[in-house]
Amino acid sequence: MFQAGYEFRVDRIRPVARSAAAISAAGIAAPLALGAALTWAVRDSVHASPPGVPTYISALFVGVTLSITAFPMLARIITERGLTGTVFGTVSLAAGALDDVVAWVMLAGVISLSRGRSGPVLLAVCGGLGLVLVLAVLLRTRDRLARAADRLEPRQLVLGVVLLLCLSAWYTDRIGLYAVFGAFSLGVAFPRSPGIERAIGATAPLSNALLVPLFFTYSGLNTDTGLLGDPALLSFAAGCIVCAVIGKFAACWLAARAAGQSGPVALRIGTLMNARGLMQLIAINVGLAEGIVSRSMFTVLVLVALVTTMMATPLLALWDRLDGGLPAADDPLPAGPARAEQAASAAVGADSGAGGGDLG
Repeated sequence: MFQAGYEFRVDRIRPVARSAAAISAAGIAAPLALGAALTWAVRDSVHASPPGVPTYISALFVGVTLSITAFPMLARIITERGLTGTVFGTVSLAAGALDDVVAWVMLAGVISLSRGRSGPVLLAVCGGLGLVLVLAVLLRTRDRLARAADRLEPRQLVLGVVLLLCLSAWYTDRIGLYAVFGAFSLGVAFPRSPGIERAIGATAPLSNALLVPLFFTYSGLNTDTGLLGDPALLSFAAGCIVCAVIGKFAACWLAARAAGQSGPVALRIGTLMNARGLMQLIAINVGLAEGIVSRSMFTVLVLVALVTTMMATPLLALWDRLDGGLPAADDPLPAGPARAEQAASAAVGADSGAGGGDLG
C-alpha cells in the first residue's frame, strides 16, 4: 500500500484534471451504487453480513470495494507500453490515482461507521484530521526533506523509510482507520528524490518475495470456494461481476467519451480501470478482519478481483488487434504538461520496479 501511494503523482493530474476527475467519479459512483444496491436486494437470500452487523454496512463495504482500481498494475501496463507521455496514459494514471485515493477514504469511513459507537467514530475523525495536518506539513516541506534525505547513508535511509512506514501504519490502526490507510497516505505525501526511490526499491525484494506471497496465501486460506456450490451465492457472485464490469468498464468508457476522448482511448481507459487486483484483495481482507463481511461475501469478492484483473490483458490485446493499437507517440500532451509528465514517467518506471511482481 505504501508503494501504491508513492506512485501517486499530483503532476499527472494537473494537465488532464477535468477528464480524469470525470472518469474517476463515474468509476466510483457507478460500482458503489450497483454493488450496494445488489447486496441490499439479496440480503434475505445471501448472508452478506456477519451476525450483529447492519446490512447497510456490508452493502456499503461491497460497493466501496467494487469501486477500487488496481492502480499499481495500471501504471505498470502504461509504462511498459511506452504510453506515459500520451493523453491516454496521463488520463488513465490520473483517473486511477484519484479513484484509489477516494475509495480508500470511503473505506476508512465505512470502517468507522461499523464501530457503531460515537467514541470510536470521534477518535477516527479527530485522528484523521491530525493525520491530514501532518501530511500537509510533509507535503509543504518535502523538497527540503528530500534534499536532507539524500545526504544520508543508504542504510540509514532504508531504516528511516521503514520506521516512518511502521509509525504511520500503527497510528492509523490505533485511531480506527486501519494500518493500510496510513501506509497509503504516507506514500502519497512522501518526499521524492533519487536516493529515496533507491531506498524504497531496496525494500521491494522483501515485499515481493515474502510479504506479497504470504498475503496471497492468507487470502487463499480465507477463501472457501465450496461456498459457491450454493446456487443463491453463485448467482450473487455472477451479479457482482456484472455490476463490477458495468460499473467500472462501461461507466469509465462513457465518461471518457463524454470528456472528449476517442473511442479506442476510451475503451482502453475502461479496460484498465476495470481491473481490481491486489488493491481489492487488501480492502476485502480489511473488511474480514473488521468483521463487517461474512466468509461467503469474502469469497465472492475474491472471485470478482480475480476475474476483473484477468480480463485486462486479453481485452487490451483484443483492442490492439481490432484497431492496430495506440502508437507510443500518438496524441502527445502539450509542451508544458509533457515535460512534467516525462519527469513523472521516470518516477513511475522506478516505482513499477519497486512494486512489480504483484497482482496490481
